[in-house]
This record gives sequence, C-alpha cells and structure tokens, in this order.
Amino acid sequence: MGMHTWFECKIRYEKVMENGMQKKVTEPYLVDALSFTEAEARIIEEMTPFITGEFTVSDIKRANYSELFPSDEESADRWFKCKLIFITLDEKSGAEKKTSTQVLVQAADLRDAVKKLDEGMKGTMADYQIGMVAETPIVDVFPYEVKEESNVTEDKEVVRFIDKFPEGQCTETTVGGKPVIVDKTRGKTKVIPNNKSDTNEGDQQ
Repeated sequence: MGMHTWFECKIRYEKVMENGMQKKVTEPYLVDALSFTEAEARIIEEMTPFITGEFTVSDIKRANYSELFPSDEESADRWFKCKLIFITLDEKSGAEKKTSTQVLVQAADLRDAVKKLDEGMKGTMADYQIGMVAETPIVDVFPYEVKEESNVTEDKEVVRFIDKFPEGQCTETTVGGKPVIVDKTRGKTKVIPNNKSDTNEGDQQ
C-alpha cells in the first residue's frame, strides 16, 4: 500500500430523514488526493450523483492517518480513529522511545475495531500499544484507485476536472452524467443542479 494523503471533506446539504422530513446536515468524508484542490474536485465528483439538491463543500482539512484498515463486512459500517504507540529501545542508552501514529479502522463497534486493528497489525515486528480508539463521524472513504491500463488518462481527467472550477466563478459542467453549476463565488464551493441546461443548450458552449 503506497503513501496516501487523506483529506477530510465536509459536505452540507438537505437530507431526507427516515420520517420524510428534510434536515440540513453536515457529513464528513475522507478523500485520497494530492492537494486541497484535487480533494475538492474528487468529493464533488463522488457526491454529485448521490445528492438530489444542492450541496456545499463546507470544509476541507488534512487528515493524518498513516494507514486505513477497511472491511467488507456488512456490519462494519463505522470508522474508528485509533492511536497506536510504538515502543522502541534505544540501542545506546537502553531507554524506551515512544512514537505514536493514527490509523483508521472500519468496524461494527469499539470491540470489533480493536480486533480488526490487531488483525491488521499482525505482520508488524514492532511492539505497539493501543493508546485510544474512538468512533468518528466519517460517513465514507474514497481511496484513489489507479485503473491498470489507463492511469495516464485518469490523472489527466482529474487535472482537467480541477481546471474546470476556476476560483471566483460559476462553472457549468456535467458530473457523473448530471448537469450542475459549480459556484465558487462565495468562498465555500457550492454545487447546484443545473435543471435549465437542456433548455438553453444553444446559448453558451
């Protein structure tokens, strides 16, 4: 597993709750990207097909996870942040040296997270202690997948996608087959369904 740079992107939108009422929610997602700009483009690309109304990318920040342990199990539907403390002995002084790192584990509950963490760390030679396990509000994680044959075009596609969203402007584009307007005029990026795009197709190309 290569090095990933993770960004936590928060999406604010009107969600239809189980009782049928609409409620404004802010949900965090984790995106594997090379920069803030790419993280924003990727979260827009991932979320647009699933959100019917408009949504705002309300926050993007770097997330320091050294590794992720995803799970395919149906019940493992939450993400847990785990702090690992590695203990090494200093050869010369014989003193214990502690270093810590954060990993993210997909699991059903706290106990399951510890179990999956231990399983994931099985091959590690170093001694470690689990310093903390806490549930996070992260809804989903989008790793960067390189398609085997077309990794060159894939990279270009992301770059081209970013170029489409100039700062301080509204951009009409299609994401996942859905026409949208990406509004970057008000600080936080907003994605609005472009329902009129099929009527005035001829005006602006």
